[in-house]
Amino acid sequence: MTEPTKYVINTDIRFRPLERVDIPSLVTECKEKWFNQTLCQVNDCVVRLGILEGEFHWHHHDEEDEFFYVVEGTLLIDLEDQTVELGPNQGMLVPRKVRHRTRAPERVVVLMTEGRGVTPIGD
Repeated sequence: MTEPTKYVINTDIRFRPLERVDIPSLVTECKEKWFNQTLCQVNDCVVRLGILEGEFHWHHHDEEDEFFYVVEGTLLIDLEDQTVELGPNQGMLVPRKVRHRTRAPERVVVLMTEGRGVTPIGD
């Protein structure tokens, strides 16, 4: 039996307007297997950095869509009837109310864009 993944989720906004966001440095500093950090706010949305290895639980968001963009590695997005595999420079929008789960057999770096009000663990 595999041990449950520990999620480290930071919803504080780490970078203000006109501050440089250095993704490679953030990735190098990260020691957690499942790390999520809100980077900045863009209008009514936020951009989050995910550094992931393992799997997230099944969930959905009642009111907001969620966009995933892979920077490096491979991200699997499980939907009710299929699994979508995304590689570097590929992205996918998961519409609100769609039940999904993200998985990463090996470390992956992902940028996510979603409404500021989204709870990163699902509704």
